[in-house]
Amino acid sequence: MKLGLITAICEGMTFEETVDFAAETGIECLEVACWPNFGAKRRYAGVSHIDAAALTKEKAKEILAYCESKGVEISSLAYYPNTLDPDLEKRQMYIDHIHTLIDASAMLGVNMVTTFLGRVPDKTVEENLEIVKEVWPPILDHAKEKGVRIAIENCPMLFTKDEWPGGQNIMTTPSNWRKIFEILPYDNFGINYDPSHFVWQQIDYIKPLYEFKDKIFHVHYKDIKVYADKLADVGVMAYPLEYMSPKLPGLGDVDWGRYVSALTDIGYTGYTCIEVEDKAFEGSLEDAKNAVRLSVKYLRNFVI
Repeated sequence: MKLGLITAICEGMTFEETVDFAAETGIECLEVACWPNFGAKRRYAGVSHIDAAALTKEKAKEILAYCESKGVEISSLAYYPNTLDPDLEKRQMYIDHIHTLIDASAMLGVNMVTTFLGRVPDKTVEENLEIVKEVWPPILDHAKEKGVRIAIENCPMLFTKDEWPGGQNIMTTPSNWRKIFEILPYDNFGINYDPSHFVWQQIDYIKPLYEFKDKIFHVHYKDIKVYADKLADVGVMAYPLEYMSPKLPGLGDVDWGRYVSALTDIGYTGYTCIEVEDKAFEGSLEDAKNAVRLSVKYLRNFVI
């Protein structure tokens, strides 16, 4: 396994500066944030370290040469919108940019895009699955043609009142995964596995690794702390951020020894990227960089 970082936390740094920081910190790969220059910006999103729309073959060669000179690989091009947004104009903009990332990922030889499946928040799971059948086959067909894999993170995007009642990503549970893989039986379609989202949903985050081992294309390292006293007060129907908080690996409730052990059990040898969303490290860019340093130091107990 290669230890990496999703670059969204490096806002304000150029791509080259981010690669330099990765090399200095002992990071082997980067999941490169590639948001477009449009649309609303949310926390930990909107960052772009590679302008995919403007990418040329010459620029791609320069990017890859710089990465090679620093011993850092690109694990994926990352963009996490709601591709099933009920606003059809926004939906099409998001989908168009995913197509752009597929082409860019192929041009770079990365051959991976990490994203969300999306969800219409006020529609049922069953209704959303029908929309998935319409929206996603053309995307996956394009990716297949280009030799690119699509890895969907299991984040519900259901944290605040504007995302309720259903959240903005339907691919959030093992039960939903089975349904989605049945209607989208593509070999290049899989999971960007983040154990933290299962913790606050009270789902076993170890067991699905074994069942879906052939579908795990990419892995995130992010922790979650569930505050039992707050949960006892507001209950599971509350906005999740009322009773939990994202933390650095080792500072929350994920048992990272068990998690990495299970990854080795299933023979996973791919990219594993730190995702920093810990509010305790939001004061400055240097705080964010320290969060990465601490995460790397901790995870090196398990990932050599």
